[in-house]
Amino acid sequence: MKLPVKRKDAVISPDNNRVIARFFFNGEERARLLIEKVIKLPEPEVEQQVLQILREFSRRHRSITTIFEKHFNHVKHIVDEFVNGKPVSKWRKMLIGSFFTMEYALESAALFNPSMVEDIDQSGLPRGYKRVIISLRATGEGHISSLVFRRAVIDDKNEIHLQETGDQIGEAELIRNHNYKKNDFIASLNNMQIGKDDYSPILEQLPDEFTYDRIRDVVKANQNESNLTLEKKKALDEILWLADSHTDIRFSFDTDVSERVIFPISKFEKNGIEDARFTRFKKDNGDFVYYGTYTAYDGYTILPKLIETKDFYTFKIFPLHGKYAIDKNLALFPRKVNGKYAMISRIDGVNNYIMFSSNLYKWSEAQVLSEPQYNWELVQVGNGGSPIETSKGWLLITHGVGPVRKYCLGASLLDLNDPTKVISSLKEPLLIPSEDERGGYVPNVVYTCGSYVHNNELIIPYAMSDYESSFVTINLDLLLEELLLNKE
Repeated sequence: MKLPVKRKDAVISPDNNRVIARFFFNGEERARLLIEKVIKLPEPEVEQQVLQILREFSRRHRSITTIFEKHFNHVKHIVDEFVNGKPVSKWRKMLIGSFFTMEYALESAALFNPSMVEDIDQSGLPRGYKRVIISLRATGEGHISSLVFRRAVIDDKNEIHLQETGDQIGEAELIRNHNYKKNDFIASLNNMQIGKDDYSPILEQLPDEFTYDRIRDVVKANQNESNLTLEKKKALDEILWLADSHTDIRFSFDTDVSERVIFPISKFEKNGIEDARFTRFKKDNGDFVYYGTYTAYDGYTILPKLIETKDFYTFKIFPLHGKYAIDKNLALFPRKVNGKYAMISRIDGVNNYIMFSSNLYKWSEAQVLSEPQYNWELVQVGNGGSPIETSKGWLLITHGVGPVRKYCLGASLLDLNDPTKVISSLKEPLLIPSEDERGGYVPNVVYTCGSYVHNNELIIPYAMSDYESSFVTINLDLLLEELLLNKE
């Protein structure tokens, strides 16, 4: 039967006015010419210019003076060439910093591929209401993608009430020091039981202190060598994994979740953070933590990563490692299954796979879970976020690609105790692009990165043609009943 899917009125649209202040640099030579001109300006003129800039931009950014000073410090080594040891006034520092600052409109192209999780804060709500956090992929100039958030309240009738967004958006503070000490790094490699003969050629090329980008470039150069043994390849992967495994970021406690943006941090993800799939994960001790998988992209290659948070203020970011930590479409189960972490993936770009691991960050075992069966999904299938635990089994929202590269959403039911077994799948799509959803950055697409169950309804946040996002709901019992009727 045709399942009754109800589209909601709530829409999350991209907003060109949501901007962050980023470091702007056009190269050493042009920076030197610019700084030389600013250094020659009379102090009264410098102060007057700064006051004018502050009048224009102070309401657009939280602590814009701090941003200017931070960007000044990025070019301080050039400034020092012109001041001969003389102090630089705070006004001149801010003016120089302002010239190396640009506004970047996070959502100027699109705001899409949402996932939804329960908010840690449920205080002050009536019975039957739930507060949720929605993560989205924001795309701006140059098609650079970042991770942004919205908050919503779902009422007792499952209507979606989007909360007002903050207007002073900021990037997180990077907590960890990017400089690695060689001796400490070697000690960690020894603890990982990486052979000295394998890591010494790499570490010998590095100074006593080095950055992540520096070691990554050395490792990548060695990975391009021919005739590498399997042991050597593994060692190089482990070295790179260690170097990129301790990125911590945090936001100020006076920010709203809608004002927090996770922008590409390392060189390996400079072209974007794509399609985060968040889940509220139940640990062995009963505590909960939020995990999100996403794809980092540097313009040439992709790297699957895991992001962890307990409060959406402080985040830890790790690369995923192992033979099958590849491609996109990774979605973590919301708890361990039979004592192991479990993940849905798409290793070959066509089929859904399932993976298990004792190590959350390393994935070396995988098997095919499902293949395209029906006309609407014959090109490829993938997941629509983390599986949802129900009394009848694991509910997996899927996506399928069919003729004219049209994306539709489907659903499968996996055995609760052995999710390698597919109990059944919908023969027809659960959701297809409606006529007014077909136009966008990528036409004919509906797509989700994570759904939520509330008041016995499945709520699916979904992107419309990679431009903006909305929501649909469906009665959970009806969906499960239909899936069980299709049981083979």
